[in-house]
Amino acid sequence: MSKQDFETLQEPILALRPEEVKIPNMPVHASVQEAEDLFEWVQEDQEKLEPAGLDWQLVTDLPLRAGALRYSEAIWNRDSLTREEAQEQWKEQSPEAFDLRDVLVHDFTHAFRRQSDLTNKVRAIREGGSNSDMLQDLNNLYQLGMDNKPLLDAIGFDWEKLEQARTWSDELASVLARANGERFDTEETKVIRDKAYTYLKEAVDEIRLHGKYVFWRDDNRYRGYISKYHRE
Repeated sequence: MSKQDFETLQEPILALRPEEVKIPNMPVHASVQEAEDLFEWVQEDQEKLEPAGLDWQLVTDLPLRAGALRYSEAIWNRDSLTREEAQEQWKEQSPEAFDLRDVLVHDFTHAFRRQSDLTNKVRAIREGGSNSDMLQDLNNLYQLGMDNKPLLDAIGFDWEKLEQARTWSDELASVLARANGERFDTEETKVIRDKAYTYLKEAVDEIRLHGKYVFWRDDNRYRGYISKYHRE
C-alpha cells in the first residue's frame, strides 16, 4: 500500500533540505501516473541505459517513490478539508467504496473457491460493516489479490478494480479521519507532500535524462522519456 511505501522511504524523503524541495509543476496524480508508466516503459531498455550511467536502483525504487507521493498527497488533501467538506466527500464517495468491497469479495470468493485457506480469509474480510471496517477490507483485499495473481487471472479479473481499492483505502481513510473531527497541521503535511514529490521527481528526471541521451535518434523509444502532461 501507499502508506507502506511512504514508511519505507520516510527517512530519505524527510531528510531533503528546504532548498532542495521542488513545488509540483503539474497535478500530483499526473506525476504519479507518469512515474508508474515510466517504470513499465524503461524495463526493456536496461541493457542500454545502465552502460550509459543510469543507476538501475532508481528504476527499482520508482513504484515505491510513486506510492509515497500518492500517500503524502492524500494526507495533505485530508488536512486541507474542513470537517464539513470531509463529511460531504465521504457521503458522496463511500457508497462506491462499499460497493467495490462487495464486488471484490464476490470475485475473490469465486477465484479462490478451491483454496479453503484463501476462502476463509475472504470470509473473514466479509465480516464487519463499519466505515473503518470497509477501508481495512479494501487494504486487505488488495494485499490478498496481489499475493494470488494467477488465481485471479484465471477468472479474467479486472486489475483496475484492485488499483482503485488501493487508492480508496488511502484517500478515504484520510477523509474519514477528517470527517470525524481529527485536527491536522496542514503546513507540515504540505511540506512532506512537496518533499515526496521532489524525491520522485529526482528519480524520474534522472531516468528520463539517460533515456533521451541513449535514444536521441530512436523516436519510438525516445517518446517514452518525455512527460506526456507537458507535451500536451
